[in-house]
Amino acid sequence: MSADSGSGSPPNQPDDRNNQHAPNNPSIPVVDASETSAGEILERLRQKLSPQGDIVSPRGRALTEKVFGEALSPVAVVRRICDDVARDGTEALLDYGKQLDQAELTADQLRVPAADLAAAHRQAAPEFLATVRRIHDNVRRFQTAILHSDVTIEPSDGVRLQQRYVPLKRVGVCVPGGAAAYPSTVLMTVVPAQVAGVEQIAVVAPPTPFGAYNQDMLATCHELGVREVYRMGGAQAVAALAYGCDAVPAVDKIVGPGNLFVALAKKHVYGTVDIDSIAGPSEVIVIADETARPEYVAADLLAQAEHSPGSAILITWHAPLIEAVQKHLRQQLAQLERAELTAESLEAFAALIRVEDCRQACELTDKFAPEHLHIQTANPQAVVAEIRNSGAAFLGSFTPVALGDYAAGPSHVLPTGGTARWAAGLSANDFLRSGSVVEFSRAALDAIGPDVEALAQKEGLTAHARSVAIRRE
Repeated sequence: MSADSGSGSPPNQPDDRNNQHAPNNPSIPVVDASETSAGEILERLRQKLSPQGDIVSPRGRALTEKVFGEALSPVAVVRRICDDVARDGTEALLDYGKQLDQAELTADQLRVPAADLAAAHRQAAPEFLATVRRIHDNVRRFQTAILHSDVTIEPSDGVRLQQRYVPLKRVGVCVPGGAAAYPSTVLMTVVPAQVAGVEQIAVVAPPTPFGAYNQDMLATCHELGVREVYRMGGAQAVAALAYGCDAVPAVDKIVGPGNLFVALAKKHVYGTVDIDSIAGPSEVIVIADETARPEYVAADLLAQAEHSPGSAILITWHAPLIEAVQKHLRQQLAQLERAELTAESLEAFAALIRVEDCRQACELTDKFAPEHLHIQTANPQAVVAEIRNSGAAFLGSFTPVALGDYAAGPSHVLPTGGTARWAAGLSANDFLRSGSVVEFSRAALDAIGPDVEALAQKEGLTAHARSVAIRRE
């Protein structure tokens, strides 16, 4: 999972709403890599999915004109909001909540009362809480297993070197709430932070029925021990977390998905605080061969397109699979609640690509560097070994991406937009700050001192050299 349409800032993407009627046959590009450059097709998709922040929908343009008196790009909107919150604090935060979310809140209403969290937990269905607890255990088990621990070496007498890991003190978690409720995001962000030892976790969600007023989301927070939840979303929530104000103390790091405005706001405040990533729309590449079940492949493509926008790409060297997948896409699409939006997403961001062989499939996948990679082949382990770039890989016909989205254990906050070439998914280790600890005895200083003095003299930093020499005299 990555970006969500969210709330709290002007929309630049299609409205997320349930639809029962959809086109029976969405037009999805079918590409033969032997005749057309599949790389160019993927690059065009990459550009369309990139969160550059320079596209405004008619609805977004109308709202920015109403709020700001002129039609601003999303980048300009975010800059204005962040600057205002940094300068005017809670007053600006409340004002933007009123204008953008129609939320009439006072400063003392921003934070969800502890009694409301407890009531949501008390009223939650026992089956739901049991699910939350099982998933919590899965995530905690995995994140604990990969958590860094201090490393100490003594390479010679009198020398002690340590790499120490210290948890961040305070982090902010953005939970979307414009299109649907996301208790899964609470689990996939809060639990890794808790495993790392973060003392203070502040959750922010837009003041909507799917956000900070959603009982399942609040119950999940309470179940995890989170008592600091705020009714605010969009760029103004990110700014409040980064800069702090009377109502919300500043944090050290901001994580969690959101719409384009949340992503651009995180980019804007980076440097004041740390962030996890600048997330764009969700994406998947499915690599499949003749052993793949076409109905499974179609279901996996639809699951990503359902995000709307969401990129769904099939790469195969088995030509008959493409026609079979198209058939199942049409059949399954008609059964989806968000069918119309899913169909639009397929037309805009999907592709069915035929390649010559597995080698070419791996090459194209590495260039695209997808957020999710699903391999449905006879030997998926061998295929994934040939691919360097993906946020998370899912192997075999019985490992749908939804397992990673909801329950497996690794966080579903993953790199998008090609950043999987160098970025990793969120983990407990992202909530640790590492630092070195160095300790030398007098004898050890005498042994290494001449090398330090010689290099410092070469660089003209005589005070550095003298700070060692004075101890050796």
